[in-house]
Amino acid sequence: MSAEIEGTETKLTGKDFVSDQEVKWCPGCGDYSILKQVQTTLAEIGVARENTVFVSGIGCSSRFPYYMNTYGVHTLHGRATALASGLKTARPDLSTWIVTGDGDALSIGGNHLIHLLRRNLNVNILLFNNEIYGLTKGQYSPASPKGTITKSSPMGSLDHSFNPLALCLGADSTFIARSMDRDPKHLRVILAEANKHQGTSMVEIYQNCNVFNDGAFFTFTEKATKANTTLYLEHGQPLIFGDDKDLGIKLDGFKPVVVKLDENNSAEDLWIHDEADQVKAGMLTRFFDAPSATMSFPRPFGVFYKNVRSVYEEDVAAQINQAIDIKGAGDLDALLSGANTWEIE
Repeated sequence: MSAEIEGTETKLTGKDFVSDQEVKWCPGCGDYSILKQVQTTLAEIGVARENTVFVSGIGCSSRFPYYMNTYGVHTLHGRATALASGLKTARPDLSTWIVTGDGDALSIGGNHLIHLLRRNLNVNILLFNNEIYGLTKGQYSPASPKGTITKSSPMGSLDHSFNPLALCLGADSTFIARSMDRDPKHLRVILAEANKHQGTSMVEIYQNCNVFNDGAFFTFTEKATKANTTLYLEHGQPLIFGDDKDLGIKLDGFKPVVVKLDENNSAEDLWIHDEADQVKAGMLTRFFDAPSATMSFPRPFGVFYKNVRSVYEEDVAAQINQAIDIKGAGDLDALLSGANTWEIE
């Protein structure tokens, strides 16, 4: 996108997407990085500010629309997906982004989320996952691991936690991906891929809450541990990781195993990532649910799965046109007055 400034055409930069509002997150919060990457990415992919809207619910992440120099709507707790569904159906021309957190999206907003995914509106969902309720001061969330000690679970949470991407894949999401606040380059790549997708894109972003859940994902971001605990997914490429890129994931039937690349196991023997394979995508989302006693699987990041099917707002428009062809344009006054009348004596 470009803007006319004194008769010259000027390409927008990330700064053009920065609003005049003071950013009020805690110092050191991972949200700052995500905000910066979104602003930079929108400028790079040429999104028009006047045709872009950010919709949020309630939570720390939900302040996002105030900080974007675009249109924005700050809605009710868990209801961003519902409002965005109506907005996109009425205005399919808008680039619509939903910003939510693990509490907002997976708790009170869980039902709205799964129905948005199955309908497949052409919107982008950014789910900030810090495995805690941050805005309300540190209660456990649906994504908090079992045993998490918080103000609302002083002896440890008894709840079995949601696996966000497994949940979304089960709701037939047509695009699921994961990135991190502390990997800005990778995050920008994933945001651009999500924007290109025609349908609902779901991007889970690991976000550090340095006040109430500090270090929840440091294993995947710190130099000393990152290489052996993260697996970056690339379409058509073998699943390789490790400090020396000497570890890989191999399939023993339908069972994934970690192997060392040597004379017995080459890159050609490894699992080749296919973004169109829903079954294997499901296996990838479950890598950390139940690691075996003898091996620890790395955490996957990247695009797990994407698929193309019709988008909801286009189907709605087509059905409206079909109804008009069959029944005519209609008359609102006639509809309101109805075909039946009564005389009261």
